Amino acid sequence: MTGSVPSFELLPGADDSPVLLHVPHSARTIPEEVRAGIVLGDPDLERELDHITDAHTAEIAERAAALAGLTPWRFVNRLSRLVVDPERFPDEREEMLAVGMGAVYTRTTHRGELRPAGTDPRPLVERYFRPYARAMTEAVAGRLAATGRAVIIDVHSYPAEPLPYELHAAGPRPPVCLGTDAFHTAPELAEAAGKAFAGCGGTGLDSPFAGTYVPLEFYGRDVRVGALMVEIRRDTYMTEPGGPAGPGLGRLASALATLVDTV
Repeated sequence: MTGSVPSFELLPGADDSPVLLHVPHSARTIPEEVRAGIVLGDPDLERELDHITDAHTAEIAERAAALAGLTPWRFVNRLSRLVVDPERFPDEREEMLAVGMGAVYTRTTHRGELRPAGTDPRPLVERYFRPYARAMTEAVAGRLAATGRAVIIDVHSYPAEPLPYELHAAGPRPPVCLGTDAFHTAPELAEAAGKAFAGCGGTGLDSPFAGTYVPLEFYGRDVRVGALMVEIRRDTYMTEPGGPAGPGLGRLASALATLVDTV
């Protein structure tokens, strides 16, 4: 674990592509100064990373970008979500605060202690969360300026069996869960995703995870910004938890490329 890698990376696509593949949770890297504030020993931290990391999703997005007829842009988090989770609200609006998983996690996937009680999240929010949010805002603005619209496709994964931190674990767990937003997910976008991933075992809407990620500058304000969350059940493409990818990865990358080309 090192502080030498960048916090995030914007990988350019075609000038006329409106699509931005967002990969926020694929990395395991934790800078040394952030590691010092985590109470878990190294073996327990590695196990937590196995459970919390959306393993291989950056590779799925990379392969999809290479397969797409018009190369999408990619915004990839290079640090673990245990540093900060860039998709959380940084304030009391975040429902995951109820389980210690706001923008800065204090609890683990199994509701154990990750950081000491009373940890001040503000230094990590300022150092990592806000620059990430600004850069994503600029990336979306760039697509709007170039093409007149932006389509954010969030690439995630989730475990086959619920983890104790999940707030909405009682519903279906389809091979591909499509998270939607009433304002930013047009019916045509959700329908295109359903068709694209139909050969990957089937899709469902907003269960076990709902919603989409849109930078706050545009959220609920700019209809030109479309968004969809793609949550892939991990047993369809990898060995859980934290194991190697299998042949399903290529099939999913191809499906994601089809979605990119459709939108």
